[in-house]
Amino acid sequence: MSAESLRLGREPQARLRPGAATTWAVLPGVWSGLRHRPDIWETWGGGRRAASLGPFRTLKLQPTLPIHSFATTHFWVVQQVNMKDQVCVSSLLCLEGRTMPKKAKPAGTGKEEGPVPGKQLKMEAAGGPSTLNFSCPRGLFESLISPIKTETFFKEFWEQKPLIIQRDDPALATYYQSLFKLSDLKSLCSRGVYYGRDINVCRCVNGKKKVLNKDGKVHFLQLRKDFDHKRATIQFHQPQRFKDELWKIQEKLECYFGSLVGSNVYMTPAGSQGLPPHYDDVEVFVLQLEGEKHWRLYHPTVPLARQYSVEAEDRIGRPTHEVMLKPGDLLYFPRGTIHQADTPPGLAHSTHVTISTYQNNSWGDFLLDTISGLVMDTAKEDMEFRAGIPRQLLLQVETAAVGTRRLSGFLRKLADRLEGTDVLLSSDMKKDFVMNRLPPYYEGDGAELSTPGGQVPRLDSVVRLQFKDHVILTVGPDQSRSDETQDKMVYVYHSLKNRRELHMMGNEETECHGLRFPLSHVDALKQIWNSSAISVKDLKLTTDEEKESLVLSLWTECLIQLHNHFHKLLVSPLGRLICHLQSGLNGTQSFNRLSYYSPQTRPYYDLKWKNEEV
Repeated sequence: MSAESLRLGREPQARLRPGAATTWAVLPGVWSGLRHRPDIWETWGGGRRAASLGPFRTLKLQPTLPIHSFATTHFWVVQQVNMKDQVCVSSLLCLEGRTMPKKAKPAGTGKEEGPVPGKQLKMEAAGGPSTLNFSCPRGLFESLISPIKTETFFKEFWEQKPLIIQRDDPALATYYQSLFKLSDLKSLCSRGVYYGRDINVCRCVNGKKKVLNKDGKVHFLQLRKDFDHKRATIQFHQPQRFKDELWKIQEKLECYFGSLVGSNVYMTPAGSQGLPPHYDDVEVFVLQLEGEKHWRLYHPTVPLARQYSVEAEDRIGRPTHEVMLKPGDLLYFPRGTIHQADTPPGLAHSTHVTISTYQNNSWGDFLLDTISGLVMDTAKEDMEFRAGIPRQLLLQVETAAVGTRRLSGFLRKLADRLEGTDVLLSSDMKKDFVMNRLPPYYEGDGAELSTPGGQVPRLDSVVRLQFKDHVILTVGPDQSRSDETQDKMVYVYHSLKNRRELHMMGNEETECHGLRFPLSHVDALKQIWNSSAISVKDLKLTTDEEKESLVLSLWTECLIQLHNHFHKLLVSPLGRLICHLQSGLNGTQSFNRLSYYSPQTRPYYDLKWKNEEV
């Protein structure tokens, strides 16, 4: 077997030495043949992984192209090498990389070029490859607003002014069209959708919204008749309940924003308008899917509004922005922005999806959520807060000056207490978010979200938190007790078992999933939250039984996974070599996932680099 160097830039980082008895080496390669059954391999993420690797299989290796040519590169970890052009493999290592995007073209072209991330090969639309980056929440948002940088967006546009991104990108237009089409309605109606809950039929007549809904179940022929003959707009509520690609997008955006993300699809025939001028209480991202739509935006009368409202046309003045959106284009505007949209006559129908977020997610909402708990905690320790208010204060028309002064003093005390605490504050907002958000996107039956895998964690195990973006940690009163001396508990809520079909539907069937622990466990839980991997025996708990019980509870809820073999790998000479390879990429490619499979272990493990956002 010819020795090949692993080249990163120009420097060889490791060389395979045939004949060495127990030499660790790393070689880029693709498998070219198996002495044993070839069906133990299966396609995964554009590459190959061992599905059931038995004791030492024999492979042949052949060199690949230079590493920077690949979005995903696999390395065989070679422990023993013989002299017959074959190697014995004891474990399989995979580095999944993300090539850095090319520089954007000068402003005005509306085009952006860049390679598709490795993980994107696994997540693609039925209509063709996805042009969005699903590798992590931040990557998705960056690709959604590309070529605008996220720093620019949040500094200059977010909650401030509209942003229009017009792109002449056929691939992106094709992908947008795959998200939802007018023709999808026929199959959706056959699955059972209802007026009001799932679909609204409406039209703007003389500046007012006219609802044309029927009763009960929606029939496609009637829906199409209203669309064609009455020129009515069809509004489909929360299509992510039915469309997988929108589920993937919105689930990642909920992780990115830390707020619920809903959507609505609007299909409007030519020469028609569905809604009168109005403003919303959400941040809105409009993705144009089919046809063209004419948009007019106006100065808000209530900036960052907290509720929906219709505005009369004679009150809103001239548009501040006017644009025709085409497939692949994106429009953002802050809550409170007055807007209206129509499909011009003589053109095909228009379809767009509005992706919305940040409803009731303001500082005022957060203050209301935290202040009640802060007052109750302070009242337990400060007798002034427990003293009675003056007689007949509630009967007075205006609050007396003495009452105002006392309240001001109490607020200053609360502010002082707040600045000196690191206690987890928000409770209801966090719980509401995690209860009502989407579950993680999965393919297949989603068993990994409900059934713990691998070995049971023990005291000598190394564990790490998984699905971190879907788990919250908060402190609150013991909800199982109603007496005055409620003890505080630590609550771990997660969305792994949430029902996708209930997302954003305001359904009373929504359940809360999670665990609760004594307040003494909060430091140990923070250790798990803040560590990429941690030994169970290092947790800040008094007894070994408490440590094992804590990780066993989290493992049962599928919130942690074992990493004993990762730990041994990373502290070994090989692990240091991998870290050296990672640091030596010089910007050519950024590896963000280390995957390790050993024939002696189950299951197949993944580990993210610390400097990558999950």
